[in-house]
Amino acid sequence: MGQIKVKKNVGGIEGLCIIEPTVHGDSRGYFMETYNKNDMAEAGLTMEFVQDNQSMSTKGVLRGLHFQKQYPQGKLVRVIKGSVYDVAVDLREGSPTYGQYYGVELTEENKKQFYISEGFAHGFLVLSDVAEFCYKVTDFWHPGDESGLAWNDPEINIQWPQLRGAYPGSASAEGYTLEDGTPLNLSDKDQKWLGLKDTFHFSSEK
Repeated sequence: MGQIKVKKNVGGIEGLCIIEPTVHGDSRGYFMETYNKNDMAEAGLTMEFVQDNQSMSTKGVLRGLHFQKQYPQGKLVRVIKGSVYDVAVDLREGSPTYGQYYGVELTEENKKQFYISEGFAHGFLVLSDVAEFCYKVTDFWHPGDESGLAWNDPEINIQWPQLRGAYPGSASAEGYTLEDGTPLNLSDKDQKWLGLKDTFHFSSEK
């Protein structure tokens, strides 16, 4: 017990948590618990995870901002290689922080984890040459239920680190680069999501 520390409601947004494991290191390397059900429950986090996912992305890739509408997922995310800037946006109708975001840099060195409860859009920007990203989810992927939010909606005004470019009036990546000239890289689908005013939001009854 006590091998992970949970900081709840980060950024003043209920439902977002930063989790920091205790790292035991010596000349051989290190060991840490990346998940402990008892420690999470002690912090009031009793969600059940049903699937683990892992992805690899290269520098300048931005994935997001994603969510499932009818089968929303809570996500516990971490980086095992490289670094990303990870973001959650509150889409819960009636929430005092609706439309606000919180962002945190997750790296293989800081070993921080970010828990995003149901009702948020989520995405990340890769800052290192390569990043490997792991996450646990509370519901399965449901084809056809995925939706998204424009990553660059000026109403939300996410301050993506190292990013340079002018808003073109849509979620297009055209004209955007990182500080070192690396082009921003989004899927075609992620360049078609709409802004906060026009996208799905989660009912307060859910």
